[in-house]
Parts: sequence; structure tokens; C-alpha cells
Amino acid sequence: MTFSIIGTGNIAWFFGQRLMAGRHHCVGVYGRNIAAAQELAEALIAERHGLVSDIRDEEADVCLIAVSDSAIAGIADQVSLCDTMLIHTAGAVALDSIQKTAKDCAVLWPVYSILKSNMPDHRNIPCAWEASTKKAEAYVQSVGHAISDVLFEAKYEQRKWLHLSAVIGNNFINHLMAIDEQICAENDLPFSILTPIIEQTFERIKHASPKKLQTGPAIRKDGLTIDRQIALLSGHPQWQKVYEAITASIQKPDF
Repeated sequence: MTFSIIGTGNIAWFFGQRLMAGRHHCVGVYGRNIAAAQELAEALIAERHGLVSDIRDEEADVCLIAVSDSAIAGIADQVSLCDTMLIHTAGAVALDSIQKTAKDCAVLWPVYSILKSNMPDHRNIPCAWEASTKKAEAYVQSVGHAISDVLFEAKYEQRKWLHLSAVIGNNFINHLMAIDEQICAENDLPFSILTPIIEQTFERIKHASPKKLQTGPAIRKDGLTIDRQIALLSGHPQWQKVYEAITASIQKPDF
């Protein structure tokens, strides 16, 4: 299978490298930054690189849009494909955002945090797919199998909720750990002291419902400790709000 890529960020590198490793051939890389497009094109041994407006129909079997969610609509407005199948890689963007751009189109979204500087070396990466036609379904699954061993179909109504869950479970939790890191730094404590309890948290939820595993002052309704900890955060009013909101959610869950 031949493919081209629109985008030069983390996801573009991930898809490009996985497809190349699966012996698929990249024919072009396109984006707003010509230098970045050239860098990725050279890494993927692609013949062409350039601006999005340089994309040609039929030059590849599949064209991947691997850009930020907010950029997808603008990219779609610049492209018109009849024979090349089009795939976007965003979890929170509907398939119909590109359906006017290509006859056959699909979504393939890795439910995983991808960084160019720390690419995963395993295939346990759940990938949600959706397709507009039978041809698109065949191609998106072919691309998916080059990426991962875990593929599942998910329409936009499901994907948008899964994306929200991923944001909370990954991005929000990472931000809370960044707060932990700064609290430790401000008080001359090594952040590494927290590594065992953080690892314990994620190990436990492999075997039981997180709701049943909740511990700490909020679930115990230990008002004295809660008040003291809120006071400790007086120098960081935004963190106080986060602490108070999460404490309230633990004590009065909506489920």
C-alpha cells in the first residue's frame, strides 16, 4: 500500500514510521512547515514533500491527515480526492468533517499518548476506526493493523465520549502529577518519593473498579485534614480550586 501524510507532528511521525515498518511505501509528506515536511519525508524515504496544496489525487492509495483537531477542517477545504482514500486521526472530530473532501474516507484514532521523543515500541495501542464505505473500511483496517494489534469500530458518538475519558485519564492526571512535582520542588522534596504510590494506583485499577479503590481524606470525610491541605495551597489559588472540586466530586459522586 502507498500512503501520503498531511502533518509533521507526533502523530504523523508515529503513523509514518509504523506504516514504513510494515513495508508500506510513503510517497509524500505535506504541511505548513516545508522544512519539517522535508525532515519527515527523508525519514520515511518519500519522493515528495511540500504544501497541502501540492497533494495530487491518485498519487497514493491512502492519505492520512495527522494534524491537530482544529486544523482538520481547514485542511479538508484545501484537498479534493476521488481515488485516494482519506483518513483523519483525531478522536474528537466527526467523520463527516472530511466526507466532502474524498469519496472514501475514514477515521483511525490511537487511544494513546504519542510523543516523537518517546515512541512506543509495542503494539498494545487500542485504535478506534470508522469508515464511510466498504473500500474505506478495508483500507483503514489495513492501516490499523500496521499500527496496532487492538482495533475496534467506534462511531463518533462513542469516540467523543472515549476521547473525553482519555483526556481526564491521561492529560488531567498528568497535570495533577505536574502539580505534585512542583509542590515537592517548592518544599525541597524529591518527586521520586511519590513514584511507588503513583505506580500502585495504576496497578490496582487493572484488577478492580477505581470507584471501589478510593482512599484518602475526601472519601473518609476527614474535614480537619482537608481544611489544612486547602490552607497549605493558599499560595496557589488555582490548585486550591482543583483540590476543592475533586474533593467535592469524591464526596458527592454523580454515579
